[in-house]
Amino acid sequence: MGATTLVMLGTLAVPAVAGAVLWRTAADRPDPSAVLRGPTAEHLLGTDRLGRDLLARLLAATWPSLLPAVAATLLGAAAGITLGALTAVVGGRARRLLGALINLLLAFPALLVAMFFAALFGAGADGAVCALAVACAPGFARITQTLAATVAGTDFMAAARVLGLRRHRLLLRHVLPHIAEPLVLNTTVAAGSALVALSGLSFLGLGAQPPSYDWGLLLSQGLDRIYTEPLPAVAPGIAIAFAAVAFQLLGEVLAGAAARRARPRQPEEPTAHPARAGRPAAADHVLEVEDLRVVLPATDRVVRPVRGVTLALRRGEMVGLVGESGSGKSLTALAIADLLPDGARATWGTHRFLGADAGSSSRGERRRRLATGMAMIFQNPASAFNPSLRIGTQMTEAVRAHHGTPRAQAVEQALAALQRVALPGGRRLLRSRPFQLSGGQRQRVAIAAASMMRPALIVADEPTTALDVTVQRQIMDLLRRIRRDDATAILFISHDIALVADACDRVLVMYGGTIVENLPARELAAGARHPYTRMLVASVPDLAADRDRPLRTIEGGPPDPCATAPGCPFHDRCPHRLDRCAVESPVLSPLGPEHEVACWGPLPPAPFRGQRVTEAAATEAAETGMTETDVTETDVVEKEEAEK
Repeated sequence: MGATTLVMLGTLAVPAVAGAVLWRTAADRPDPSAVLRGPTAEHLLGTDRLGRDLLARLLAATWPSLLPAVAATLLGAAAGITLGALTAVVGGRARRLLGALINLLLAFPALLVAMFFAALFGAGADGAVCALAVACAPGFARITQTLAATVAGTDFMAAARVLGLRRHRLLLRHVLPHIAEPLVLNTTVAAGSALVALSGLSFLGLGAQPPSYDWGLLLSQGLDRIYTEPLPAVAPGIAIAFAAVAFQLLGEVLAGAAARRARPRQPEEPTAHPARAGRPAAADHVLEVEDLRVVLPATDRVVRPVRGVTLALRRGEMVGLVGESGSGKSLTALAIADLLPDGARATWGTHRFLGADAGSSSRGERRRRLATGMAMIFQNPASAFNPSLRIGTQMTEAVRAHHGTPRAQAVEQALAALQRVALPGGRRLLRSRPFQLSGGQRQRVAIAAASMMRPALIVADEPTTALDVTVQRQIMDLLRRIRRDDATAILFISHDIALVADACDRVLVMYGGTIVENLPARELAAGARHPYTRMLVASVPDLAADRDRPLRTIEGGPPDPCATAPGCPFHDRCPHRLDRCAVESPVLSPLGPEHEVACWGPLPPAPFRGQRVTEAAATEAAETGMTETDVTETDVVEKEEAEK
């Protein structure tokens, strides 16, 4: 398409630039002896009423036909874009008035508006250009208004208003740069339509006037003899269509180039999902995943946020997934639920859900199994629900679609689910829309909707974030009740270490896109063996913490998800790193019953005397050669006080 468009534009550019020099004399020279002749070897398209060569006139009219169309498009685009963009920077009353004006202008067909203003401005090329600009301005205004509305509500626009920036600066710096690309593409495409419309005005006698001429006027003059000599009329029509298609293709090519520029580079990893043979599925496991990897393509690099995650969940088990922001927790959950964004690719060694291997199932079978056996509770229920649909419609949609439940029965099931999560309101609540509910109510509705399918696995991605403590406790009680009543496995993702330790059976600690430790929740405080887990637990403040001392933190930052450096991902931040840690990546290895750690030098168990072992205690133990059982946080604090 790009090569074709380039050839077509070049075909238009040559006569547009050279037409006045090469063909203007022949186009304007009359020949009384060759009036109204048909196509001959001397005159390929024939002659007009004055004996002028029609081919020369067609070529010479290229520039007078294209320039007014481009000018009218640019004028209309400038006026319409300005009018539409103003709706993003003016006040509420002015915004409503501008919106009403745009709607009023769009109520009239553009061609009728152009004809009216062409007659009002007077027949001629200048009047036709102005008339066409007025006619196409409302279309640009509506497109710009729609695009600008997405920018007007952003945080950076609010910050710019707080800073007191004037409207023209808001318009030029904060609104137009974010919507320029689609507007440029639309302007290019509109030039083709403007050419056709301007030719139509000339055809009707409202555009170019003799002795000037363009393709539309040539088409009008050749129409009288179309039944005897069709070529004088057909040739200008072909030229108009050819140029209009060239402008349309130019817009398509520019849009394709913009999409390719924004399209991230595809990952290098293959998309195949090789399953490990010879290992049967565990009967009590709902989910088994080994060596899960997620690759996200970026514009100039490949991001690998998940790098070999291995996990398994049994029926009725609640497993916590903790780690710093950016460690890959949510992407792991999305990969398990087959909800990765477009362009992202997931590979695995083993992926079994409800005993069925994902690699050997078709996409349709896998989707059906996930739709009925797995439920997802998203972090933000406000964006998880469709604001235009009622709560009852969204709660009953899944059971009606997958189980074929009648509507009345599905409504009764929804009422029972709402009662189960202690939400009053009944049918009145089902008739509500999501924005009419509070954050806690929306989250409980999300849990009720997830439980209606009686799924075998619920993935709860930070369901208690941004909720007050009372609502958090209610949400956790709901999850425990669902787990107990339906034997549902729950993968609970959270940043709240204390909440995970209290509610879950096991804890998976994630860092740098991989699981670094898998241990029972009861051992999280004292039995963690990976340095990162130990430091993560120590960074959680409690009521016994000294308020005069700064909170514990983990120095440094998480690893770059685009880097491919060998070794342990925690190597740069670990106070106990070994030479081996820099060159060889550890794998999950068993340390005890239900306890695995990915570390070449796991720490000894912490003392169980009600004292927390922190990073400082671990560092002190490494420096003095003592075991961590002998060095506690109290010892470190006493040493620091003595040094002071």
